[in-house]
Amino acid sequence: MTGLDRRSLLAAGVALSAGLATGAARGQTAPPSGTGAPAGLPDPAEVIDLWPAGAPGAPAQLPVEAVTQRSTDPAIGDRSVQGIAVPRMVVFRPAQPNGAAMLVTPGGGYRLVVVDKEGYELARWMTERGFTVFVLFYRLPGEGWANRADVPLADAQRAMRLIRHRAAEYGIDPERVGAMGFSAGGHVCADLSTRFAHQAYTPVDAADQLSARPCASAPIYPVISMDADIAHAGSRDLLLGPAPSPELEAAHSPDRNVPADAPPFFLLHAEDDGAVPVANTLRLREALKAQGLRVETHLFEVGGHGFGLRNTIGKPVEIWPELWRAWARTTPLG
Repeated sequence: MTGLDRRSLLAAGVALSAGLATGAARGQTAPPSGTGAPAGLPDPAEVIDLWPAGAPGAPAQLPVEAVTQRSTDPAIGDRSVQGIAVPRMVVFRPAQPNGAAMLVTPGGGYRLVVVDKEGYELARWMTERGFTVFVLFYRLPGEGWANRADVPLADAQRAMRLIRHRAAEYGIDPERVGAMGFSAGGHVCADLSTRFAHQAYTPVDAADQLSARPCASAPIYPVISMDADIAHAGSRDLLLGPAPSPELEAAHSPDRNVPADAPPFFLLHAEDDGAVPVANTLRLREALKAQGLRVETHLFEVGGHGFGLRNTIGKPVEIWPELWRAWARTTPLG
């Protein structure tokens, strides 16, 4: 990616974000905000709550949402959110829509959801290229919800269906809705893209008549396998609980659940990733190939984990968003 530096990261989407900050919210719940949003980049105000009567399987005492600012640099926000009792999507509208949409699922090891680095920054980059972007704040499976292992998937399925249900409102083609996720959010993305037909929740309204299948999928440095040999231990423990059965591990390993009608995949990983072994991406690639499905794979020697956009500068992996965009043109995203 040429010219990507701190200034361009901060400038991307300033006008769009300023407009959203004064726009009407679409849900009753504000987006996660906290303190320390970078100057000139107000938080978007347009929100869609996923569940009209509250999220299913709620614990007796709901988790309490808390936002933490992890950055010490006032020019760069790095917020994370925990205790998501009201799962919701924050909407980024482009100035010039291309008719396609993306559901973005940030990472956080199923312990938290990253707000800026793998959410808002990517959304601003995508809206500059015409995509309408929905950043998903999904429930965290270790916070007391029933059927914990399916909780993030249920939120992702519901989100995809709501995007399609409101496609006319947002000026998007319901057949051109893709998904991208990072780290544990990459697991959400991959799980959605392989188990879109699994009934993760009881339907609640007309939106649930629609498909949850993304038209294209991009799990980035993703958690994939629940095999203890290569799994990200923290994500595995929070998703599946202590001592999961082999059957539970298999059910929540996307590489072991690839259907013949899965969407095309774009896979990206750095081989020096010290948190999520690159074997996760390679296993998913092998499973997709075994089904004869389209898959583009990019492995970088250097990049580590959790680089998003901001931590790629000066490295070959800096080019990854443009590689994704070139690939996306060969899919229904156009």
